Amino acid sequence: MKTRVLGVMACLLLFGGSVYAGYRYEVKAEHEAGNVTPSQAYAMVKKDPQHTFIVDTRSRPEYQLIGHPVGSVNIPKKFWNSNLGEKKYDLVDNSNFENDLLSRFNPKTDKLIFMCRSGKRSCFSCKAAIHAGWDPKQVCNMLGGFEGDKIKNADSIYDGQRKVGGWKNEGLPWTYHIDKKLVYRADLKQ
Repeated sequence: MKTRVLGVMACLLLFGGSVYAGYRYEVKAEHEAGNVTPSQAYAMVKKDPQHTFIVDTRSRPEYQLIGHPVGSVNIPKKFWNSNLGEKKYDLVDNSNFENDLLSRFNPKTDKLIFMCRSGKRSCFSCKAAIHAGWDPKQVCNMLGGFEGDKIKNADSIYDGQRKVGGWKNEGLPWTYHIDKKLVYRADLKQ
């Protein structure tokens, strides 16, 4: 049994963490930037905390109420609005997203790792950062996002719950604490 566990751990290290507990992360939308798992993102920030940042692109309520990676900067790619959509709420683009990035980070020196709930808004955020002037090599999409993907198994008591992959499910440092320097200013009226 010990040999089997060591073998699984060696495989995870060998393949750079692209598989987590038997789960293979997938890219949710096309983009030119790189892709990293939550564990890889955490290692990148630890290696160069002065110039590598996790940008949480979820809405401010998601950042505050669901939690966020310790030290992540909240710049929403989309805002909740009062229109009721298919999911009982609707999202509208943050038309100031690129300017928000440029006011906080430097495209010449800073590497940005974009994260959202499960990995789709972060792909669109990568595109926006590249459009704003970042080299695609300095931008990454965090696969699995903060909450990960839903379990798709009708026989599971967790069917439909976000318990597969993602920052939180990998057990990486997260918090509900709100640092006024990191949370997004009041959402723009759209």
